[in-house]
Amino acid sequence: MHCDPRFSRVREVFERHFADGEELGAAFAVYQDGELVVDLWDGVADRNTGRPWERDTPAFAYSCTKAVTATVLLQLAERGLVDVSAPVAEVWPEFAARGKAAITVEHLLTHQSGLPVLEEPVPVEEFEDQAAIAARLAGQEPLWEPGTAHGYHALTYGFLVGEVVRRVTGKSVGELVAAEIAGPLGLEMWVGAPDDVIPRTARLKAAERPQALKVTEAGAAPTGEGAALAGAGPAATGESAATPGAGPAATGGGAATGAGPAATGGSDGGQGRPGDLVAAMTRAALDPQSLMNRALGNPAMHRVKGGANNPVILRAGWPAAGLVTTARGLAGFYRSLAAGDILRPETLRDATRTRVNGPDRVLLLDTAFGLGYMRPSLTFLMPSGSAFGHSGMGGSIGLGDPERGLGIAYVMNKMANALSGNLRGIRLVEAVYQSL
Repeated sequence: MHCDPRFSRVREVFERHFADGEELGAAFAVYQDGELVVDLWDGVADRNTGRPWERDTPAFAYSCTKAVTATVLLQLAERGLVDVSAPVAEVWPEFAARGKAAITVEHLLTHQSGLPVLEEPVPVEEFEDQAAIAARLAGQEPLWEPGTAHGYHALTYGFLVGEVVRRVTGKSVGELVAAEIAGPLGLEMWVGAPDDVIPRTARLKAAERPQALKVTEAGAAPTGEGAALAGAGPAATGESAATPGAGPAATGGGAATGAGPAATGGSDGGQGRPGDLVAAMTRAALDPQSLMNRALGNPAMHRVKGGANNPVILRAGWPAAGLVTTARGLAGFYRSLAAGDILRPETLRDATRTRVNGPDRVLLLDTAFGLGYMRPSLTFLMPSGSAFGHSGMGGSIGLGDPERGLGIAYVMNKMANALSGNLRGIRLVEAVYQSL
């Protein structure tokens, strides 16, 4: 392990998480101005066998994938192969069906297309057939008028953006990541793990059974350190499923930090009352038929043994939730983005400009997005307004900050409780900024 003395606070926080029993296995990495200043790992990669977490142990990082997928599409846009402002149907004619002719590529990247759920259950046989899943979405009608609202497209984001990529290049997002990003830059990251990577991937441990949130007398703070929507339901990993589908809570990176009043930006019909919002979030997270859980639960990972630990899922390379990476690999991705090695600086500046910000129709809390990248909000708590990136269900985080020359990533295998929140990664990120 390596930690520059300037960042000793980061190591202290990392070690405290293990000492307090908050971690099973985890890794955290930081690049500053191109230099690897923090590279930490500890714990066990597989609690069943006791296999230790090694320097090259990768982990399944759920929605951290979305930023990588956006970057692939933006590379194509730089080459003139995709016009982000143009209708999706220009490259995918079948997509125009059922009132979707005006949906643009930007609408897909900013979660505004109105297609956050797959209406029909996806059979296991299609889990590795992304084009077939995309065809299902092409036949659907939007749930709201595209461009008038945004709602987190937890899984459909990847099948939609991925199909645009496939139509333009004939290749999958995973193939282009390997050929254009990870391979040339020597990054340990895959959207769809190769057969030789799967055996050394960390095995996820399901979160505890979700419990309803409670509201204090002030109507403010959920119990525990975090608010809702910070973790993965047990069904996401296929272990001791507590709820149908993939489990509640898509955001993964932590929502409000227990300061409940900050959550008033969300919308649940409660006219901004924190207690009403928390209650609505609780109901949605525990209701298998809520838009939140429908967005997360199809394709249903729990339908294969082991869920996200199953080679079928690790290999599938879903462009919204298929990234297998080491912390060093994901941090290196953001290091290279910030340095202009993957996208031109002007492209990245435009892509990280906030396009939507406010109540999210799926997550209820406020969310903020550029072109596929999360911006600081209640669901992407960052100490810096210039940070961008994406969190992943269960707690993983990847982010870049060009103003400070940072690339940061955290991966782990102990999934956060779906309703109690996860601040492990956020604490580590905060410690980085406090060390600057």
